[in-house]
Amino acid sequence: MRRCAWSDMPWPVRDGVRAHTGPVVGLEAAPSGNHAHIAGTLHADHGPVFVKGARKEDDRDGLEVRTLRNEARINPYVQPYAPRLLWTVEEAGWLLLGFEHVRARHADYTPGSPDLDRLTKVLEALQAMPAPEVVTLQVERRWQPVLDDVSAMAGGTLLHADLNPANLLITPAGRPYVVDWAFTSRGAAWVELGLLIPWLLKAGHSPGAVDAWLARFPSWTQADANTLDQFAWAFAETWRQRSFADSATAWKAELAALGKRWADHRGAHRF
Repeated sequence: MRRCAWSDMPWPVRDGVRAHTGPVVGLEAAPSGNHAHIAGTLHADHGPVFVKGARKEDDRDGLEVRTLRNEARINPYVQPYAPRLLWTVEEAGWLLLGFEHVRARHADYTPGSPDLDRLTKVLEALQAMPAPEVVTLQVERRWQPVLDDVSAMAGGTLLHADLNPANLLITPAGRPYVVDWAFTSRGAAWVELGLLIPWLLKAGHSPGAVDAWLARFPSWTQADANTLDQFAWAFAETWRQRSFADSATAWKAELAALGKRWADHRGAHRF
């Protein structure tokens, strides 16, 4: 997705933001992410703020705007794990969110990294959190196109649902922050862990080491083994189909390959 520059914003949008930030010096674009038309650190008189924004489609909410609204709704419920939402601006067909700016780095999921302990603590906290009523996405619906019965994935736990290393920030003091709550869902607690597996494999963990790491979470060890196999196959098949439909997008093929590696490890074949 092509990101917009600050100068691309309509004047009503920029004026709305300046009402919160004071005069804007410039926007330092975020190096990653693909669900916002504008994202990065906004440098302004009142201090830096992280801004994410998307434009509507013919005055209607497209996917990007809907995910931003989802992120805004959940923000009060996921403190202190997420940077605080400071303001919203909705003008001239755009929705912009301004978040507390956090000076931090992306997490390191490689074997032996101390960030894995930080990830564990974040996961333990999230695993114990019931989803508030404002969370409307049901995680099991992701897999309905490939599985006849997804009921085992349903539940009432709050799921971030995209804990890749870019979405876990670590401050110089070692404090973790979770960002990009755009796809926050409700579901069975173990699904959060299942969605994390490809990122652990990509970071260099063997499938056996991933098995050992997951064993610390009761939601995973208590889940039915056949259910976990179904999920492994469904993840791999979903991304295989998406990669086939969009072969030019390399990260989709990578997720398909990582998913297949895990499914093969579990011996999870077509369901």
